Amino acid sequence: MGDLSFPLNGKYVAMLAPSFVVDFFYPQIIFQLKELGFDKVVELTFGAKMINRDYHKKLKTSKGLIISSVCPGIVETIKEKFPEYEKNLISVDSPMVAMAKICKKTYPQHKIVFISPCNFKKMEAKQSGIVEAVIDYKELKIIFAENKIGEKKYSKKKILFDKFYNDYTKVYPLSGGLSKTANVDNVLKCNETKIADGIGEVIKFLNNPDKKIKFLDVTFCRGGCIGGPCVNSKRPILFRKKKVLNYMKKSLNEDIPEYKKGLVEKAKGISFKSNIY
Repeated sequence: MGDLSFPLNGKYVAMLAPSFVVDFFYPQIIFQLKELGFDKVVELTFGAKMINRDYHKKLKTSKGLIISSVCPGIVETIKEKFPEYEKNLISVDSPMVAMAKICKKTYPQHKIVFISPCNFKKMEAKQSGIVEAVIDYKELKIIFAENKIGEKKYSKKKILFDKFYNDYTKVYPLSGGLSKTANVDNVLKCNETKIADGIGEVIKFLNNPDKKIKFLDVTFCRGGCIGGPCVNSKRPILFRKKKVLNYMKKSLNEDIPEYKKGLVEKAKGISFKSNIY
């Protein structure tokens, strides 16, 4: 979606899914995106932090089953094949839509582009009405090559995302990342949460649900978003997971100025209630 030509003409924000480290290097990716013409580059982690707050609140008061709605592949599967569970989808934005709302408030004159490991996000972006375009990782690799933008010349340079740093939600693209970062264990018993990655496992549960489960934390792809269909890497899921964990570990030692951090007040006044699900 969107008719993008590079270098970009106009003001654009690139929103990076934290799974990008599976295919690209940090911080070189920021330089590369700026060279393509993006005026601002942010990560999705702050959007994840904000919706986690809503998940935590809803799980604390819910009586029945809640199904996570961060993955559009899951949402569409339920709508098409299991409509009886549509009422169980939590009506909270995905990190992509949440971060787009935050960016729209902060950069009202900019168009918003999501960099994604998943082609389902293109459909979700169109439904959202707030994300201008989605570029998947395979497409981005081709765009870099066509515009002769490599990463080696940036290997010794340092640059930061423009705003909204958040470290612990960098594990969001991993299977179970939502449950871990939303502190689900603080509101539910350990046997009340089911983490399922891979649509086969999800369908298996929906066909024969465990009545004890109050929260279904699910992703369409094996391993979570790091197993997305638009990821270039052919390395095993465990290797990709390690790259994300190392990225988070390194981020804990980054010296980030206060004005660049993902502080809750930066999202004040924004509702993260989904208008899609």
